[in-house]
Amino acid sequence: MAIVKTEQNQKTIETEVSLQGVGLHTGKDVTITFKPAPANSGFSFKRVDLEGEPNIEADANYVTNTQRGTCLEKNGVTIQTCEHVLAALVGLDVDNAIIELNASEPPIMDGSSKFFVEALEKGKIVEQDAKREVFVVHENVTYLDEETGSEIILMPANEYQITTMVDFGTKVLGTQNATLNDISDFKRDIADSRTFSFLHELETLLEHGLIKGGDLNNAIVYVDKEISESTIEKLKVAFNKDNIAVKPNGILDNLTLHHPNEAARHKLLDVLGDLALIGTRIQGKVIANKPGHYINTQFAKKLSKIIKNERRNHVPVVDLHAAPVKDVNQIMEMLPHRPPFLLVDKIMELSQEHVIGVKCVTMNEPFFVGHFPGAPVMPGVLQIEAMAQTGGILVLSTVPDPENYLTYLLKIDNVRYKHQVVPGDTLIFKLDLMTPIRRGICQMQGRAYANGRLVSEAEIMAQIVKVK
Repeated sequence: MAIVKTEQNQKTIETEVSLQGVGLHTGKDVTITFKPAPANSGFSFKRVDLEGEPNIEADANYVTNTQRGTCLEKNGVTIQTCEHVLAALVGLDVDNAIIELNASEPPIMDGSSKFFVEALEKGKIVEQDAKREVFVVHENVTYLDEETGSEIILMPANEYQITTMVDFGTKVLGTQNATLNDISDFKRDIADSRTFSFLHELETLLEHGLIKGGDLNNAIVYVDKEISESTIEKLKVAFNKDNIAVKPNGILDNLTLHHPNEAARHKLLDVLGDLALIGTRIQGKVIANKPGHYINTQFAKKLSKIIKNERRNHVPVVDLHAAPVKDVNQIMEMLPHRPPFLLVDKIMELSQEHVIGVKCVTMNEPFFVGHFPGAPVMPGVLQIEAMAQTGGILVLSTVPDPENYLTYLLKIDNVRYKHQVVPGDTLIFKLDLMTPIRRGICQMQGRAYANGRLVSEAEIMAQIVKVK
C-alpha cells in the first residue's frame, strides 16, 4: 500500500449552488448548498440551522448508524443519508467541498445522485493549486460480514473501479450486478440510479413513522409479496395517491426503470458514496458482494486505519546527495537560530503545502554531553523543536521578506515518540499543512524519520510576526 502524490490537481467548485427538497426519513423541507472549499480540506457538512453552525467532516469514524442510510454524528450533531451527496462529489472528480444543510438530512430528490450532479456542474468544477494524493492498492484488502455473507474486496488496479453484485433471494428482483470501470462514466451510467425498497420493508417503515418524505418518484418499490386491499389503502394515504397499482415487472405504481439493473447500479452508487468517507482517492478495484451501508462503512473504517498507518510510516524518499533547496546558510538567512540551537542542516523540498528538512545527528551535538551521556539519546523535545524550525521555513516562505519576521510556536498537540534517535542517525523531517495559512498562522502535521521508520510526530501550530 502507498499514499502517492499524483500530477493531477485537486478540484472544487467555483461558485456556490443550492437545491431544495425534502428529507426522505424526516419529511422536512431542506436546502442544501454546495460551496467551494480550500485544497486538502476534503468534504464536510455544515449545519447552518444550529447555533454555531457546527461542522462534521465526511469521515468514516463519525458513522453511528447505517440502518436506512449512512448517518454521521459528531458532538451530538447528526447528518443522515449522506451517501448520495458524497457519491455525486466523487463521481464528478471533486476533492474539496463544503455542504451546508439547514436540517439533519439532505433532500432525497429522486432517490439518486442525478440532481446533485446537475447542481455541482452548474457550480463549475475547477482545478486548485495543489496536487491530489491517491491511496494505491498493492495487495488485497477484504472485509467479510459472516452473519449476512456480505463481502468487499479491494484489489490492485490501474484505476478506481467498482463492481457490485446483489442477490436478495427474491424472484421479483433476482440476481444483478453492475460495474463502473472509470469514474468518468459515473454521470452517464450510475448517477440516475434510484434507491429501492421491498414492499415488506416499506410497510415496516411506514408503521414506525419513517420515510415521511417518501413518494413514488424517489424510490423504486419491488412488490415481493401478495398485496392486500388494506395495504393498498395505507399506501394511497401515505403517498397521497388516488390509485396504487403493481406493474407486470413487479414494481409498484407507474415508475419506469432507468436501467434493467438499476438496483445493482444504485448499490454501486452507495458504495462509492460510503467509501468517500475514507477521505482519500483510491487506485484499486472494489468488488462488493451483497453490499450495504453497514459493511460499506465498516470497510471504510478499515481502510481509514490502513491509510492512517501508511501516512505515519511512509518515509519520504529523499536523495541526500542531491543539491538542497536551501543550504544551512540560506536557512540562517530565514531563521534567527544559530548553533548549537540551529537544528536543521538542509531543506530538500519546499512547496506551498509541505517542506522536507534534514538533520545529521553527530556525537558532537552538545546535548549528548548531559542527556544520558553513557547511552546518548537525542531529547524528544529537541526533535519537536527541529520539526518546528523546519516548519518555520514553510511559513516564512509565504512572505517576500522573511528576514523581517520571527516565527513563534503557539501550540503542540498529539506528540508521540516511537524510537530513539542516537549519534549517527540522519533525521528527515516532513511537515504538511493541515489547514491553509491564515494571518500568518500555520497548522502543520510534523513527522520525523530515521533509519527508514517513523521516530516522532506532532501537530504544530506556529505564527510569523513582523518585527521590522
